[in-house]
Amino acid sequence: MRTFHRLPRMLAITVPLAAIVATAACGSSATDDATAATTPVATAAAPAPVDGADGLVSQNRLGVGAAQTAAQAALAKCQTDGLGFVTVSVVDRNGNVQAMLRGDNAAQHTVEAARQKAYTAAAFGANTSDLSDRAKGDGATVADLPGTLFLAGGVSVKSASGSIAGIGVGGAPDGMRDQACAAAGLDAIAGALG
Repeated sequence: MRTFHRLPRMLAITVPLAAIVATAACGSSATDDATAATTPVATAAAPAPVDGADGLVSQNRLGVGAAQTAAQAALAKCQTDGLGFVTVSVVDRNGNVQAMLRGDNAAQHTVEAARQKAYTAAAFGANTSDLSDRAKGDGATVADLPGTLFLAGGVSVKSASGSIAGIGVGGAPDGMRDQACAAAGLDAIAGALG
């Protein structure tokens, strides 16, 4: 059986065809321009708007003053309760630290514990004491998510749009005492949240 190669024949047809198309495109006249101007061009339908008219999504977050106020109020509560060895962290919904205060005698591990508790509360929109049951189990759980800590001591800061921040406290001998301090931070800014 004989095999024919189509490539040489295709090239023989394609090259002259390309030359004809190029010549036609270069030799346009005024009538061709007028015809082109009145000929409708098919366009793709515009996509439906996403969230906003410009497709951008805005997220609420605490201002620097509110974040500082919350951190100071939480640390003040801890100090009043004899817990000057804690760290307080206020983070936005994405876990970015907005304010952090470390008590005079706070151990290094309290810095990360406070940040992780604050992030966990912000991300899940709930106090970490309420979330701790989700972290229990035989297999993989939400506790395996990077950067989270499902121990009492984190409170969610909410506005009309949902969870916008978290306040976390780490270092007290009992997580519920950490959480009481974090709640004091939330109480200090509650009026500004609307």
